[in-house]
Amino acid sequence: MSRQAKRGPPSTIVIKLGTSSIVHEETHQPLLSILSAVVETVISLRNHGHKVVLVSSGAIGVGLRTMDIPQRPKSLSKKQALAAIGQGRLIALWDNLFGQFDQRTAQVLLTRGDISDRTRYLNAVNTLNELLSMGVVPIVNENDTISVSEIKFGDNDTLSAITSSMIHADYLFLLTDVDGLYTSNPRKDPCAKKLDVVISVAAIRAQVSTSTLGSSLGTGGMETKLIAAEIATGAGVTTIIASSKQPSVILDIIDYYTALKGASVPTSGAASPITPQKLNQVDLDEVAASLSWQRPPHTVFKPALIPMRDLKAWTSHTLYPAGSVIIDSGAHAVLSRRESGGRLLPAGVLGVRGSFASGQAVRILVHRRTEGDPVEAKEVAQMPYSNVAATIPCTPVLEPWESGTASVISVPLSRSGSSASLSDDMISDSQTIMDDEIPLIEKMDECEIGDCVEVGRGLANYNSAQISRVRGLNSARIVQLLGYADTEYVVENITIMIRVSA
Repeated sequence: MSRQAKRGPPSTIVIKLGTSSIVHEETHQPLLSILSAVVETVISLRNHGHKVVLVSSGAIGVGLRTMDIPQRPKSLSKKQALAAIGQGRLIALWDNLFGQFDQRTAQVLLTRGDISDRTRYLNAVNTLNELLSMGVVPIVNENDTISVSEIKFGDNDTLSAITSSMIHADYLFLLTDVDGLYTSNPRKDPCAKKLDVVISVAAIRAQVSTSTLGSSLGTGGMETKLIAAEIATGAGVTTIIASSKQPSVILDIIDYYTALKGASVPTSGAASPITPQKLNQVDLDEVAASLSWQRPPHTVFKPALIPMRDLKAWTSHTLYPAGSVIIDSGAHAVLSRRESGGRLLPAGVLGVRGSFASGQAVRILVHRRTEGDPVEAKEVAQMPYSNVAATIPCTPVLEPWESGTASVISVPLSRSGSSASLSDDMISDSQTIMDDEIPLIEKMDECEIGDCVEVGRGLANYNSAQISRVRGLNSARIVQLLGYADTEYVVENITIMIRVSA
């Protein structure tokens, strides 16, 4: 394809470069030819009006060279120390190369804690957008010195996907030592086939072997790139795996897809334009043939037609769940409907697992009722979801008159009203707070693990102990039992990944 092809509108592009593309696997020397080519590519993109973010691994690899250590250590503290040593030299190397073109850069170090907190997440988004508007190239890396997960799991692929989601990027380029996604390791299997287009990451996993790809210096491999592609495409970002040995292919790929969006493909003797909305339905081979262009080597993951909105993407992919909230099948059915707004009332809660604070992410588990299990009329009456059946909790509720040893905890339950009336309310309520309800979380763990299935994730509005106290009750009881009620929903911003089949 000619480089003189018509340029499209400016795009926001995230480029991720792995450790194996930055330093030599054995000598740990910086691969200056690749780094220089990446810098030249970024400068060319900037000259064409694009905004570029670079996600760079390699801090530990550079640290190994600096300290003359032959191989990556196994000790976590040593890895973190090497990351601290190498990060300064790594950013200095990038800054020096970009400085040859008078291009300003900025170092952005993130951790899971940074992007797990909503306020700090938004601050990071604002900072990145401001840097881009100033014409600066942000160089993002996970802060390996204090981040356990990246060093252990290779989270920079995921970080690049989250970064692309944060800034609503148009493209995410995952540069690696192969030119695309193969069915098996092309360095060992001569029969390995490259996949040009991936519509569904979940559907392609069975066709692809990912266990053997990855270097001794890197922490990821092709599996982490599939995870990153799943996150980014869900946010509406076109994700591409390409070779880091020829970074200029990024320019060809962008020109290629820009041309696709503006091309005309003959159908029934007439030409019809390919709109961006129809790009996912286009036969790329047919379009490339009609344009007489050779397809640049790469694998493209098509973005979702309906991208996940920012808050739900943040909840689903950025946060690590601190615990779980177990709901019944009735609540699951309601949450599966778009009009539910992703909000859970306490009436649909059966229990909790783990300890979590208000504002933390939680898994949403469904306890599936087996055939023949009775459903008490009282529970059905408590359910606001009148059109679906409720299921009974694993832990039976003890009525106050059934347990002579259980004593009511004396706590201030409301900021107004007499304590006598509140005491009467508590005695008449089947969910009275009792001493033997304190180990409720442990009791819920008695459910067989096969009975509970994760169906989604959300943000808790109350902590685990508070949710366990109001489980199964009408939301009007929250203020009486907890002493306050910031909201009637115990969990919000729920993204249901496994929906109830119609």
